[in-house]
Amino acid sequence: MEKLGILVFMAVVIFVLSQPKCNAAETLLESDKQALLDFVNQLPHSRSLNWNVNFPVCRNWTGVSCNAEGSRVISVRLPGIGLHGPIPANTLSRLSALQILSLRSNGINGTFPLDFGDLKNLTYLYLHYNNLSGPLPLDFSVWKNLTVVNLSNNAFTGSIPRSFSSLSQLTALNLAHNSFSGEIPDLNLPNLQQLNFSDNNLVGSVPSSLQRFPKSVFVGNNESLLDYTVTSSPLVLAPRDQGSRIKNVGRISERALLAIVVGCSVVGLVGFAFLLFVCLLRRKTDDAFPGKLEKGDMSPGRTISGGEDASNKLAFFEGCNYAFDLEDLLRASAEVLGKGTFGMAYRAILEDATTVVVKRLKDVNVGKRDFEQQMEVIGSIKHENVAELRAYYYSKDEKLMVYDYYSQGSLALMLHGKRGENRTPLDWETRVKIALGAARGIARVHEENNGRLVHGNVKSSNIFLNSQQYGCVSDPGLAAIMSSVPPPIARAAGYRAPEVTDTRKATQPSDVYSFGVILLELLTAKSPIHTMNGDEIIHLVRWVHSVVREEWTAEVFDVELLKFPNIEEELVEMLQIAIACVVRIPEQRPKMSEVVKMIENVRPAEWNKASSEAKTENSTPMPSSPGT
Repeated sequence: MEKLGILVFMAVVIFVLSQPKCNAAETLLESDKQALLDFVNQLPHSRSLNWNVNFPVCRNWTGVSCNAEGSRVISVRLPGIGLHGPIPANTLSRLSALQILSLRSNGINGTFPLDFGDLKNLTYLYLHYNNLSGPLPLDFSVWKNLTVVNLSNNAFTGSIPRSFSSLSQLTALNLAHNSFSGEIPDLNLPNLQQLNFSDNNLVGSVPSSLQRFPKSVFVGNNESLLDYTVTSSPLVLAPRDQGSRIKNVGRISERALLAIVVGCSVVGLVGFAFLLFVCLLRRKTDDAFPGKLEKGDMSPGRTISGGEDASNKLAFFEGCNYAFDLEDLLRASAEVLGKGTFGMAYRAILEDATTVVVKRLKDVNVGKRDFEQQMEVIGSIKHENVAELRAYYYSKDEKLMVYDYYSQGSLALMLHGKRGENRTPLDWETRVKIALGAARGIARVHEENNGRLVHGNVKSSNIFLNSQQYGCVSDPGLAAIMSSVPPPIARAAGYRAPEVTDTRKATQPSDVYSFGVILLELLTAKSPIHTMNGDEIIHLVRWVHSVVREEWTAEVFDVELLKFPNIEEELVEMLQIAIACVVRIPEQRPKMSEVVKMIENVRPAEWNKASSEAKTENSTPMPSSPGT
């Protein structure tokens, strides 16, 4: 009985002690809730929010997140909801526990809110793509926890505050596309990993503390800023892993090759990456080239004859009129175009000014015979919407593919390249032609090999424009010569169908899924996956589904498309096609031949007429850059 009394007494004490704490927590949360309501009620916005005073702020309010205890608001993310006007004073600044604030891609104007100085816990600040103007606060030291700051694509003026140098936690700072002037302050921030000051009015020279960043982060300012030598580069070029011991004394080690590349980086890292590739090809090993190739060995047929070992020759496909051999290719000046899922791509300019793209494959897991058979299948595809494979090379250590070089650039560059006042928008007609051409190209690939060929690498960086400005797909069929589809590089992960992520095996339905993602790219101008420097990771397919589910369909489309009149119905039709392609269950996706018909029906008379006219022309594809 005595023990029971003690237990009851302890329970009462605990209850009494905890009660004021609960009341205090509720009071703080209620204060945060009222601050948010004041903010949204004083700032016009075109998209409705479900910020109902009767609903719990931590669980139901769009874009609002709380701490684990549910006692304070720590994150407010309201990107692209149509906010217009200046940020009301004494509203968001009352969220004293706020850590993440994202108001990007709205129409917010006015100056940088001075009362944000009350947000002592602010860690991530995203105000880019608004209309903010005027100078920044001189003292940024009040935000000691700031890790990422993105104020790009506004109209800020004045000088860049020197107080940024006091933010020891800062890892990313983006002030691009504003009107900042004056000299760049010396920001001695050892943790800074991402920087962008491009397209401002900055003058002077780049401080030594920032010369480790590439010159591209300072372009669009006074040219004096580009007069420095990059002290280091975020791109680390390592020699290719040959997977075997070096057998020849005359061959330098991979470590030595890396040292050569790094040592020559002052003349241009990108150019010497290809020299590394050349050195690897030209060394004498048991597997590589036993002798120097002689010029003029090429026959007009599919393969090159001459010499005892024909395996060390470039194999050209019938109809290719290129007049060079492997030795010419090795002597060509070159630059890296990019690193893709299946290898590195280079642009090579030969002595006679011929320009080609050389793709250096990695992780090929088949023998010579299977490799050549797959190249035969790929090289036999002759279609206006498929980039044509011109030649290939096989040895134990090197597998190369040669394509035409196309100068107009990939769809990825057109959609996600520099967007600003001087940029020509990609109009709706062009986007539909790209979509239709790419769909026809993938459908043609699916007809090869008795209807069993899979593209396996459908993404916007592998789509280019032919001479009629229709989409043209590159890089088909390479997944078949890999043991499994390799893990994608970050920017390509969003194209992968859910089943490919699990099985690492590409199929024709997974190509349809990837193409659906490309349609969403064309409609939204958003990348399949992009990380906002520590902010939310946006998966395009999930985001589109969520927006459509909330009946905010108009919010999906690229703002550049909304400038063109009388296309609303076509936009919605194309969106429905895209959603049909990206359903989770592979069997429920349409076939590519069906997708072609769907897209043709968006503008049936116009596109079918254009297609007929294009087929009657006898023209070659317009250069772009396939294979990255």
